[in-house]
Amino acid sequence: MHPFPLVQPYIPAQRSTVGVTAGELRHAARHVLLRNWTGSSTVPSRGLYPHQWSWDSAFVAIGLRHLSAVRAQRELETLLAAQWGDGRVPHIVFNPSVPLGAYFPSPDFWRSSTAGAAAGAPSDVETSGIVQPPVHALAAWLVHRADPVTSRRRGFLKRLYPKLAAWHRYLTTHRDLGGRGLVSVVHPWEPGMDNSPCWDGPLARVEPVPAGSFRRADLDHGCAADRPTDLDYCRYVRLASDYRDHGYDDEAAPHPFAVEDPGVNALLIASEHALARIAAEIAPETAPGTAPDPEDHRRRAAELTDALVARLWDEEAGLFLCRDVRSGELIPELSAAGLVPLVVPGLPPRIVRALLRTVGGEHFGLGSAVRLVPSYDLRGHAFDPCRYWRGPAWFNVNWLVERGLRQYGQTARADALRASVLAAAASSGFAEYVDPYTGAARGTREFSWTAALALDLLARNADRAGVRAEVRAGLRAGIRVRSGEAAVG
Repeated sequence: MHPFPLVQPYIPAQRSTVGVTAGELRHAARHVLLRNWTGSSTVPSRGLYPHQWSWDSAFVAIGLRHLSAVRAQRELETLLAAQWGDGRVPHIVFNPSVPLGAYFPSPDFWRSSTAGAAAGAPSDVETSGIVQPPVHALAAWLVHRADPVTSRRRGFLKRLYPKLAAWHRYLTTHRDLGGRGLVSVVHPWEPGMDNSPCWDGPLARVEPVPAGSFRRADLDHGCAADRPTDLDYCRYVRLASDYRDHGYDDEAAPHPFAVEDPGVNALLIASEHALARIAAEIAPETAPGTAPDPEDHRRRAAELTDALVARLWDEEAGLFLCRDVRSGELIPELSAAGLVPLVVPGLPPRIVRALLRTVGGEHFGLGSAVRLVPSYDLRGHAFDPCRYWRGPAWFNVNWLVERGLRQYGQTARADALRASVLAAAASSGFAEYVDPYTGAARGTREFSWTAALALDLLARNADRAGVRAEVRAGLRAGIRVRSGEAAVG
């Protein structure tokens, strides 16, 4: 029996959202998560992404906690059951019942249980060999807080803590490729912002595999204009196959693509702070002398924060930039990843002030040119409002920025962004991402983290009065809803 009733989707793509209430939006979001539930985890979408994705599941759990705390816990438990012996959490856990041709690269490409055996890949489940941003400890803490009684009864945090701690150790040891205290990503899929213009320079070093040597499945479900190019994919495949052929060994692999990304490192810092809270929570249940020390995590968070500022802050840009570890140079592209460090507590005040100027300035335009944070510089040479991470607005990024704005006392701006996220989720049919100028839905629809994070934003409204006021606020700010797509007025 479902812990909440199955409902039909309330908001078709063409519906105006002006009269949508919070209850109706919750029903629609809940339907998306029920539809995408497999019995043990949630797929990002039924067609385009038919397996379990790492950071997707973390965001899904954050939303699911408002519907079923146990299901939210299970989402994270299922993911972490596929953790490798070296501590890495793979970015995909494959469902064996899904045909191999439904997604590429498929399990027979990654060959994790054999190629990754020396790194401790599980033998009973197939996964990818790369990772995604470490938002899981933050998700686990938020899930626990939703229902502490059930969480303690199930031993949720006590069971997850060693896994989360091992995950962070993997990142801070095996992946400190620059030797300066920050995590490096070794594939554009790892930071989650797959084809960001930030990767164009480092990717140029990678020799693509021959065109036609593989078949992309993503174009069966999405418009080619919304997706990475064939050349991008040929380079992605080269990087992944070379990593596989080196046994997913971070010391042995050559890593021609190695980048320190501010978003990945900021989420690790936020999750270290969450691990400190988790350690304090489980200490009374742990045998004397074996209890984890919250101070260890606070100290590591402080060290990572210092390294983040020292390595990736750019005063002139007023933004955190990516660093190409191979060249040693900062990458002069302005990405929303550089705003994600707003989730890090205790940033130097001068940096917070600069980030708050940048998010509303000409390059990201929040509150002026656009109502949602774009994934890339509005004035950048590679800006494209439709193509994946080269400009569209993503709901998880905007959820993170909203959280950061609120953390640093920008309540009015956070409220306005929250209103815009809810309006866009409703009008787009919970799209994967949207055009930052028009709000037009791009990518796939009924996307799980869009629905989940809408639920989380709705849950912050204690009186649950409705999103009609939210949408009206968006309208007053310059968004009008027409034919199911928001447009700048």
